[in-house]
Amino acid sequence: MKLVTFDENQIIANGEVIYRQRERIEAIADSIVDNGFDLLLFTSSGGSQAMLDPFAFYLRHESRLPVENVLSADLLTGGCNRLGEKTVAFLTSKSGDTGETVEAAKWLKEKGVRLVSVVGKPDSVLESLSDDTVVYGDGRPQELVFYILIGRILYRNGCFADYPVFADELKGLAYALAQVRKQADAKCRQYAEEIAHEGYNIWVGSGDLWPTAYSYSMCVLEESQWLRTKSVSSPEFFHGTLELLEDDVCVTLLLGEGPTRAQDERVKEFAARHTKKLTCFDTADYDLPGIRPEFRRWLSPVVMAAVLQRVSKNLEDITGHSLDIRRYYRKESY
Repeated sequence: MKLVTFDENQIIANGEVIYRQRERIEAIADSIVDNGFDLLLFTSSGGSQAMLDPFAFYLRHESRLPVENVLSADLLTGGCNRLGEKTVAFLTSKSGDTGETVEAAKWLKEKGVRLVSVVGKPDSVLESLSDDTVVYGDGRPQELVFYILIGRILYRNGCFADYPVFADELKGLAYALAQVRKQADAKCRQYAEEIAHEGYNIWVGSGDLWPTAYSYSMCVLEESQWLRTKSVSSPEFFHGTLELLEDDVCVTLLLGEGPTRAQDERVKEFAARHTKKLTCFDTADYDLPGIRPEFRRWLSPVVMAAVLQRVSKNLEDITGHSLDIRRYYRKESY
């Protein structure tokens, strides 16, 4: 069966848009390390923050480097007492004009923080405020910028010895993710047919896939498809949400290949006994041609994003509800 809304050549070309900037991105990372830093701060809004959060997770698990991740709105109202003279903040926004993110950038700039922004459009407000900017345009996945940027910082600090090999293999990441989409589509089509009219969905994930579970349920199922969805992390599932499970409750579990996988397996075992509507998406099920096995644990978010994009495209096709329709978001003041 032909995949709906799928262009493999375009997916590969989009990856090349970002990878061509590898040398410049690495130069930004080298500058950060050479100048020294007292904190690496990740701050944005919504799905953009969720895209950043796995990199804070990697820094915590792979190093002892100082790191914080906080929503821009929370940063503006609660501040951050760890800000120092050499703090570096990473911000991202597809439009480059997300309100809370821009205001956070202004606030941080006033405090002398070095701003590194990753944006989808050139000449944006966020770019004008930033010391360094990577414009990805049509490039995808945006995470590729941060795999290079944060991977290089870890490497320079002695925490990722194999980074040069990893970075070389990232050249083929877009191709590998296109193959993942093809491998996953049949399952995603069936899943989309099953949840298209579900009245309530529970999404679960952990570690570097918790941001994916959170952002997909909020930014796609809720914002783009208006499907009522609750997201909960795998460890927190057992502190309340488990009581909602019945035979007809739809539960979707994301499993990755990082250090928190055991938490997901625990949810899987429990949910399989208490609902007939459990679906598991597992990054380990998909081949990544051109990527060494030892690097897979870094790539769970982009592998899962490739899988879930096939859910999105099939949902759109099945329901006739465009992924671009909004009732309130950027439609009125709030």
